[in-house]
Amino acid sequence: MIFRSITAAALPLLLVTSLASASSASVNINEADAEALQALVGVGPATAAAIIQDRADNGPYESAEALTRVNGIGVVTLDAIREQITLE
Repeated sequence: MIFRSITAAALPLLLVTSLASASSASVNINEADAEALQALVGVGPATAAAIIQDRADNGPYESAEALTRVNGIGVVTLDAIREQITLE
């Protein structure tokens, strides 16, 4: 019975740790393909395609804030992904 309690208590901690390590991977927004961009919180297929199109139309991003020119990326989304993205 004690083992089950410990296991039940440890499971959420393991899940949080796994999610934290998954989200700590960096995505280079100037080179990432659609699949890599979709690994970012709040970025689905349409937003990933919009990022790639914006990058093709306007050149590489010089700052994280430049992502807000993409339809679907606002301040809230940018704040959520800021620690996961790189520019180079």
